[in-house]
Amino acid sequence: MAITSQTSKAPTDPYLKLGKERLLGMHRLMARARVLEEQLIKMSKSGEGFFWIGGPGEEAFNVPLGLQVLKGRGVAHDYLHLHYRSSALLLSMGAPMIDFIRQMRAAATDPYSRGRNFVNHLNIPEWNVVPMCPTIEVQYSMAIGTAIAQARSGGRGITLVNGGDAGTAEGDFHSCLVWANRPALPLPVLMIVVNNGYGISTPAAGQHGEKHISDWAKVFDMPGRTVDGNDPVASYFAISEALDYCRSQRRPYLIEALTSRLYGHSSSSGANRIPGESDCITLFEEQLLKRGLGSQEDVDAAWKNARAECLDAYQKSKSEPQPKPEDIWPGMFSSGLPDSYPTKGGS
Repeated sequence: MAITSQTSKAPTDPYLKLGKERLLGMHRLMARARVLEEQLIKMSKSGEGFFWIGGPGEEAFNVPLGLQVLKGRGVAHDYLHLHYRSSALLLSMGAPMIDFIRQMRAAATDPYSRGRNFVNHLNIPEWNVVPMCPTIEVQYSMAIGTAIAQARSGGRGITLVNGGDAGTAEGDFHSCLVWANRPALPLPVLMIVVNNGYGISTPAAGQHGEKHISDWAKVFDMPGRTVDGNDPVASYFAISEALDYCRSQRRPYLIEALTSRLYGHSSSSGANRIPGESDCITLFEEQLLKRGLGSQEDVDAAWKNARAECLDAYQKSKSEPQPKPEDIWPGMFSSGLPDSYPTKGGS
């Protein structure tokens, strides 16, 4: 009797490659990120915060990115130079929801800035999350430094830097491209541009002469691609490919993610829901249900649990104190406060 060998074929559907458990986990993180941002918007509108800016509509790209970061401290791990639309990324890395709410309230318990900065300006030394700056796109210049250190040290750690489409007109973005591609010392840096179609209120279509922002990679003969940032599965595999390249080749890569902007630029533009914009979470849920990789009960439970978690965090934060005048001094000097400085908030 002849024995025939059978080989199982790998699934061709990218959803099946990731599997039900991981997909539902991504959906739960996306729901948590959306609920958090909507809570922060409510707080801004009700006077419980001074300003809101965030990333509703960018969850489908930022969650897959956060799940693939090599998290830790020092050059052996990834450095993250982020901008103010990265809440879903940090949540997927394990940042507590309540800490974003604390920063919105400018509470003394805010671990990122002790109530000194406005929302979504994060800083986590234990995870190499470099302090965020509100000045547009300077993170691309800052990323050069950590990438140089990692190029010299070797290993698997790389530098990740993200920003918006309008900021690519700044010199910092182009400085990063130049430094990352110097033949003397190529840099292991993943440059990310999240293109939500607007620079504040200016449509990107009237500002960019290039067909895709990722086309800048062609100038330097470096890999680059544009991905549908509203598709978490396509984003996951595009990010995986880029990370593998940067880690193994110790060279730069450029990704442009096309996303929606669901609540406008910031609270300065009203932060109202924009009609007609595609919602990446709704699209993802439709695909999960269509493929039988999740049920309506799974979807409903994710939203219910996210809202309960957010409400609990919000209620807890309301009982936490605001900073005192003298709280401005801790952390100002690495060696401690000089004797010549006041200690109780005087002028």
